[in-house]
Amino acid sequence: MEDLKEQLKHILIDEIKLQGVSPADIKDDMPLFGEGLGLDSLDAVELVVLIQKHFGVQIGDMDEGKKAFASIASLVHYIKEHQG
Repeated sequence: MEDLKEQLKHILIDEIKLQGVSPADIKDDMPLFGEGLGLDSLDAVELVVLIQKHFGVQIGDMDEGKKAFASIASLVHYIKEHQG
C-alpha cells in the first residue's frame, strides 16, 4: 500500500508536472484539488488517463472521479478496489 502511495505521488509530480513539490509534501489525506494540492479540471482529465495507463483502472464518470480523486488515500483505495 505504501509503495502504491509513493508511486502515485511520483506520477503526480512527474507526469502532471507539479513544480516545487516533493513526495513528502503530498500528505495522504491532502485534497488533490482546490486548496490542497491545487489540481484543476485539466489535471483531472490527465489523471484519469494516467490511472488507466499505469494501473489498468478505468474511472467511469465524474461522481466516481470525485470520490477517487479526493486524496492520495482515496485514490489508493479506489485502485485497489477496481484492479483485476
